[in-house]
Amino acid sequence: MAGKRGFGSVRKLPSGRWQARYRGPDGQMRPAPRTFETKKSAEQWLSTTEVQILQGDWIAPERGKIPVKTYMERWIAQRPGLRPKTTQLYEWLLRAHIAPTELGGTALGKLTTPMVRQWRAGRIEAGVSEIATAKAYRLLRAALNTAVDEDKIIPRNPCRVRGADKENSPERPVLTVSQVFRIAGAVPERYRVLVLLSAFCSLRWGEASALLRGDFSDDASSVRITKALVEVSGKGLIVAGPKSRAGIRTLTVPEAIRRDVLEHFDAYVPGSPVSYVFTGLRGNPLRRSNFDQNVQWNKTMARLGLAGVHFHDLRHAGNLWASKSGMSTRDLMARMGHDDMRAALIYQRATDDAQRRIADDLSRMGTAVPRGSNRGVVARVWHSGIVGCDRTGNPALRRWSKWRG
Repeated sequence: MAGKRGFGSVRKLPSGRWQARYRGPDGQMRPAPRTFETKKSAEQWLSTTEVQILQGDWIAPERGKIPVKTYMERWIAQRPGLRPKTTQLYEWLLRAHIAPTELGGTALGKLTTPMVRQWRAGRIEAGVSEIATAKAYRLLRAALNTAVDEDKIIPRNPCRVRGADKENSPERPVLTVSQVFRIAGAVPERYRVLVLLSAFCSLRWGEASALLRGDFSDDASSVRITKALVEVSGKGLIVAGPKSRAGIRTLTVPEAIRRDVLEHFDAYVPGSPVSYVFTGLRGNPLRRSNFDQNVQWNKTMARLGLAGVHFHDLRHAGNLWASKSGMSTRDLMARMGHDDMRAALIYQRATDDAQRRIADDLSRMGTAVPRGSNRGVVARVWHSGIVGCDRTGNPALRRWSKWRG
């Protein structure tokens, strides 16, 4: 016999368990997805469901039957504003790390946090790198955020595995200015300025290879970044927008390399403003594979004693140099072409760490000096500045008559 109540109804089944039924906002009668041990438990479930409907949080159970891999395929295809290279990466992550797994065939509505945790552990146990696993996890989380917020397929994102989105990337080497000039001198002459601009203007490969003569001012004192060349599987080399809106920027070219840029124009770039600044040996837009082949990058780096240095480390070096100049976080973000403050803070934090190490070294030097009543590393401060010490530890200047402290 069914028990009547304000919302829905409950009835006792021949098995002794209780079933709850309710009418959804669409007018359709639905049973609860499970039965209950007691009548009270069934009524509590109905009360919770009624609140979800009243608050607009109720989701039709049948909507959650779509498999994870099917939903993610649609999500990638319909995601607005993805760059071609990003789409290619997402498709590969789905194809390699999500679709073939048990998680890929699981219905969205049945996906739980323990399932996601088990999937991640399985990827690591299978020998997948921590970096690739973290990228796949972040992709899954982003797609499921849409399933929660926009599509209303599931009420809560099960991607709640602490630390799963973190990737401990190996620390990259930091090139000095001298090393960058050595690299520029070791590559073929037509690529010398490519190396210098990538470092001194913090350019990504795609941004540097997409540069046109018209992107530079006449005296090469500034360059406008508006696009990137991207190589996409099956489509070849295409011109794409920057990684973000902040990627469109105008940069001041350091004076130290402007003459190099102008000499490069004279030697390798036709006068047309739409001429590519960097090209392959046949004058075509520069592909990364052609560059690596012509330069023999890995062998060249090994010969210079810089084995393991990647081309992107040039941009990394430029970012760190800029952070050491004392510019604000906002200015550093603009130069890097980032709209995410975290990237800029990484470089500023590295600079802060270096400053702390220097201060610690100086402190150790200071504590190693015997201190007397009038001896120290630096004498006390006068009203007009800091007075130094002579080799005996006494104040080097005595003509002022008044101590400040």
